[in-house]
Amino acid sequence: MQIHSIELNDFSDDNYTLIGIHSTLEEYKLAYLLNQKLNTRFVLANYSLDFQNKNNNAIFSIYEFINTKFSQSWYLISNKYSNNLDEISTGLFQSNEITTYLIPEKRRVDFFLKLEGDFNYDYITKKIEEINSVNQVITSYEIDINTLKSKDFLIF
Repeated sequence: MQIHSIELNDFSDDNYTLIGIHSTLEEYKLAYLLNQKLNTRFVLANYSLDFQNKNNNAIFSIYEFINTKFSQSWYLISNKYSNNLDEISTGLFQSNEITTYLIPEKRRVDFFLKLEGDFNYDYITKKIEEINSVNQVITSYEIDINTLKSKDFLIF
């Protein structure tokens, strides 16, 4: 009798490419510039990544571009969420700003571009070069998802 065991990793979807983008732009401005440069159509998704903990509620907006012709999905996600907590304080400042990171081990990355589907290496390299050619982008590069401790936050 053959025994088959199922592991938790059998259910995870690691079939995506992750690109880190460094830029000081707002997410909607970056989505607009990427639409122009990459010939995409990023739109604000009707869902978001919401995280709650005892100190803060973080909401990460998602911009998506679904290419049905090639069965590809592109997602632009901000790595930072800042929230002002108004508390009674005895100090000089009346509010405290709390910054929450989607992927805490990549605090310097401002945005993630998640590409789901079949992409070859040359295509990814070309897209990274095109992203880097945007004047307001400092740099972008591919991130090895196997090195991320918080990669489960990118599964949605």
